[in-house]
Amino acid sequence: MLIGSGFILLLVGVILTCVFQKKIGKTDERTMQIALKSALIMLCVIILCDIIFPKDYMWQIFFLFKYSLTFLASGIYLAVRYKKDFFN
Repeated sequence: MLIGSGFILLLVGVILTCVFQKKIGKTDERTMQIALKSALIMLCVIILCDIIFPKDYMWQIFFLFKYSLTFLASGIYLAVRYKKDFFN
């Protein structure tokens, strides 16, 4: 159950990130800033999860949740940024 929900979160995050990266388009001056901010959010979530999650007890499951939260946060940022830039 725990691994299944973590894997589903990982798939949703990866799909969300890939879809909005493709919708935003090719890299130029504007989209490069969006991609770099998305990468910064991913890095911050990884560092935050490394601080919060334990390293010895069930570390493989927390490893899965760390990366699923990372892709989910990046995908949410890209979705909000896409809506803000293209629908206003």
